[in-house]
Formats: sequence, C-alpha cells, structure tokens
Amino acid sequence: MLPRLKTSLRCRSRAALLRWATVGLCVASLVANLMLYLGNQAIPASLLLLQLAATLGTAVQLGLSARSISLRPAELAERMLKVQEDERQHLGRELHDDIGQLLTAAKLQLQWLQKRMPEELQGHCDALRSTLDDTLGNVRNVSALLNPRQLASLGLEASLRAHLVRTLANSGVHWSLACNQRLGGIDEAVTMAVFRITQEAVTNMLRHAQARNLVIGLQRTPEGLALSIRDDGRGFVPARNPAEAGQRGLAGMLERVTALQGSLDITSQPGQGTHIEAVFPWPPRTQQRARNTAAHDL
Repeated sequence: MLPRLKTSLRCRSRAALLRWATVGLCVASLVANLMLYLGNQAIPASLLLLQLAATLGTAVQLGLSARSISLRPAELAERMLKVQEDERQHLGRELHDDIGQLLTAAKLQLQWLQKRMPEELQGHCDALRSTLDDTLGNVRNVSALLNPRQLASLGLEASLRAHLVRTLANSGVHWSLACNQRLGGIDEAVTMAVFRITQEAVTNMLRHAQARNLVIGLQRTPEGLALSIRDDGRGFVPARNPAEAGQRGLAGMLERVTALQGSLDITSQPGQGTHIEAVFPWPPRTQQRARNTAAHDL
C-alpha cells in the first residue's frame, strides 16, 4: 500500500507541475501578444513557438484530466472493496480467535463449577451451558461469513455448498446448487465476488422474499464465469441506481461486478420471484482455455 501511495503522490506532483507550467506559458504568451499589439510590431517566430507550446501543454493537460476522471470510479470501487474485504477478514479472525476462545474458556469454567454445584443449581448450569453453546455457534457462523477461510482449501463449489447447508438448514427452503464443470484455476477476486454475491442474495431472500425454492448455478462460458441465482419469492422492483434507492445489498453486488469489469442483470417483479445473473469475464490470458474448458469439460 505504501509504494502505491508514493506513486500516486508523485503522479499528483507531476500533474500539478504541468498545470503550473501551462499556466505560465499561457500568461507569458498573453503578455507578449499584448505588448506587440500595443507597439504595432510583427509577431516573431519565438512567440509563435511559445504559443504552440502553451497550446500543446493545454491539450496534454486536458487529456490527462479526462483519463484520470475515467479511471477514478473503477479505482475507487476496487480500493473500497479491498478495504471492505480486509476489514471483514480482520473482524472474522478477531471473532474466531479472541471471542471464540473466551467463550470456550467460559464453557470449561462452567463445567468445572457444575461439578461442584449443589443439585438444586444444576438446572441453571445446564441453561447457562446451552446459552454458551448457542453463542459460540453463532460466533463461529458469523466468523465464517466474514472470513470464508474454506474458499482457499475447499474451493468455490464446496464452500458455497457448505454455506447453503449452514444458512438454510432450518429455513424450510428447498435449494439446489448446479455446477457440472470444474471450477479450478479461477482468480481469487472472482471467487470471492461470487461467494459474496451469493451470500448477499441468500440473506436478502431469507429476510424479504419468503421464498420456498432457490436454484443457484455456476457455469464456465466463453465470456466468463456465469452465476445464476433464482428464487420464487415475493419479488420486488429493482432500482436503476440501487445505492440512491437504499438497496444496499444490490449496490454491493453491482460494485463487486463493476470492479471486475463484469455484468449484472437483476430481473424481478412483485409476486414473480427474483433472478440474478452475473458474468465475470476471464483474464485475456485464460480466455482461450476457458473456451476449451466450456466445450469439453462437461
């Protein structure tokens, strides 16, 4: 992060120097032209060169400004997502390593005390132990949501399946995860984005949709890795600008897809369920391999 920050500061200083040089050339050219005009003198070749330099400096400055404006949203989205993901992983580790260990130590202390408690207090000890078990389980679940460590070890499909089993165990929702192709070799950023989008979609479904069926599909296509999430819930009207409309979950999905130069399509109407489709393009060096895999790895 520090080298990138230094590079950014150097670029800003160079841009500021170019701006001031352009301003100086323009002012000098204006003053020289005004003096020649008042003295009824001909314009020398040196002044023409000065005007040409000022014009070129202005053109270069405008080009750099247009380029920086076009790149700023993508860079900002990428950095925001990276900071958000780093913070989630940090909180997940803190929950698992610190709070989880404290709760485990409390359980051990309770077991030691329960052996020495009179019979009339054993019921209270059992209730407290049950509360500690539930709290520890919730902490582990939240830690797994914030920091899905299994993505690196189990892979995308197995991690999604484990998340769906854990999240939908007592929901009554019938779900399926369709993936008929191997998902190895996918970029880590794409893997995390697919996991987070699925996680957000499932959370929104449980909170708002009252759905009974959920179908999730992953497929390699020539264009990229395609994710499809469909439910038969209540549905809603997707906003054109989710962030301004307060649809924060959809806004987060769009930010992740945009940062990876992908596409997101959300189809939903009240009473007609919701269908989310996201496509994450392959890096240029793996496009040909993805086409071959999509054609033969079935």
